[in-house]
Amino acid sequence: MNGPITAAANGTRITCRAVPGASKSAIAEITTEAVRVRVAAPPVEGKANRELERFLAKTLGLPKSAVAVIKGETGKLKKILAAGIAPDEATKKIKDAL
Repeated sequence: MNGPITAAANGTRITCRAVPGASKSAIAEITTEAVRVRVAAPPVEGKANRELERFLAKTLGLPKSAVAVIKGETGKLKKILAAGIAPDEATKKIKDAL
């Protein structure tokens, strides 16, 4: 499967483009390269990463511990691992949140 949401060994890998400093966290759009997510936290001391993980966990219906930034901790483009959810289900839930 191509695109920003792909299968991983124990769940789903999601490529996200984080936009920190938003008034509220929300899915902004899905492109062929990334899921653009507005994050209601500043890009300071990992706050935006923690909020991104929390927001995606809530959106996907997973516990916070099941969602983690695995690459791109200091950049806007991030790889997220969502454990325990299939790519098709993750795609549907993210599209429903648009």
